[in-house]
Amino acid sequence: MNVAKILEKLSGYKGRPIRLMEICGTHTAEIARNGIPSMLSDRIRLVTGPGCPVCVTVTDYIDRLIALSMEEGNTIVSFGDLLRVPGTKGSLAQAKAMGGDVRYVYSPLDMIDMAENDRDRTFIFAAVGFETTAPAYALLMDRVVRQDIKNIKLLTSIKTMPQVIRAVAARGGIDGFLAPGHVAVITGSREYEELSEELGMPFVISGFKGEELIASIYALTVMADSGRAGCMNLYRQVVLEEGNEKAKELIDRYFEKKDAAWRGLGVLSDSGLYLREGYASFDAGSGSLIRDNITPGCRCADVITGAAEPAGCPFFGKACDPTHPIGACMVSREGACYAGYTS
Repeated sequence: MNVAKILEKLSGYKGRPIRLMEICGTHTAEIARNGIPSMLSDRIRLVTGPGCPVCVTVTDYIDRLIALSMEEGNTIVSFGDLLRVPGTKGSLAQAKAMGGDVRYVYSPLDMIDMAENDRDRTFIFAAVGFETTAPAYALLMDRVVRQDIKNIKLLTSIKTMPQVIRAVAARGGIDGFLAPGHVAVITGSREYEELSEELGMPFVISGFKGEELIASIYALTVMADSGRAGCMNLYRQVVLEEGNEKAKELIDRYFEKKDAAWRGLGVLSDSGLYLREGYASFDAGSGSLIRDNITPGCRCADVITGAAEPAGCPFFGKACDPTHPIGACMVSREGACYAGYTS
């Protein structure tokens, strides 16, 4: 079936009202960029899930990074979008303006040269992300261990998907999930087949082009409307059933699962990746970062769990916009509020 036929069916859908959640932040951005919600019947609602890594990161973690950046001899290294995420008393960008040593890079491996060129400083990487970025952090650790580099540490806020999907599904109101394509490249489709069987809900693993998303939404709509569970992999060119075994082995060498705090969902068991005990000397204090003191009135926590639309936040497009974000959902292009504001 071609895209025009699929769009005709989606716009003319008259089945039961359904709510479909995309979990991947890149899906959120591409759905907005392609204007897909406007192409659907008003009986199909797309809602954003907790798939933006900086959006689900609690303020305790940002506050810890800021405090470390102000300590003599420390340098915080991060991807660029994390610099503007608000903590309790500002952001890393503001800490940098006040004298904190904060630098951004495009790859964690950029830290290797920094650390070797200035052995008197401790370089701390803000390791935020999901299973997608975990291999990069594991590769960094592999280099650090093999080259016996002593002045690199990680502060981890690495999340894993299965437990958060269970938590969202348990809240009710979701009829099907667009599974995270980038994550599935690492973990494989089998993980979502098992989740579908466990939860009795449909999953579709999707690519990221507009036509791929439209085809995936149609497949998910058909499954949800019929009440049929199952996992359909429409991203087979890169997502294998077993995933990327080498990447998973590397992650498992350096990291283990423990409880982790998520914005809007609290602490979820075994939903975070932390350095194993044998590598504890490389950890910058990642444990027990669970408090999330977001600005009163900000509905970022509701937006990333599908409980509210961005426009339902009183700050959206008024006090909060991409140039002056109050909530993390307005910082990253993968955030629902950023996508809603700029689309």
